Amino acid sequence: QVQLVESGGGLVQAGGSLRLSCKASGRIFRTNAMGWYRQAPGKQRELVATITSADITNYADSVKGRFTISRDNPKNWIYLQMNSLKPEDTAVYYCNADLSTGLYDTASRYWGRGTQVTVSS
Repeated sequence: QVQLVESGGGLVQAGGSLRLSCKASGRIFRTNAMGWYRQAPGKQRELVATITSADITNYADSVKGRFTISRDNPKNWIYLQMNSLKPEDTAVYYCNADLSTGLYDTASRYWGRGTQVTVSS
């Protein structure tokens, strides 16, 4: 069984910073792309940033230059450094990972339960 657990959310003033972490654990053979998504109240879940196993990154336009995604491959950690936070960044942030649980298994996407980030003006 695979679990993803996020941490690091909280309340911060506009202009502040937070660092989110996510740990993938369980029966993991290979981890491919990992990423962060967010969902604000009344809105659809949207992509924030992704990172491949080769450390190729992709960001939503709204966070470029402010957020940085990184990962620790051997330990299956993924991070999101968020700087210059704005009230519109307020959302539940979810991590995900595309991973396989065995040598001959195809990769599946797994999700964490989310962590709340609230940015006050």
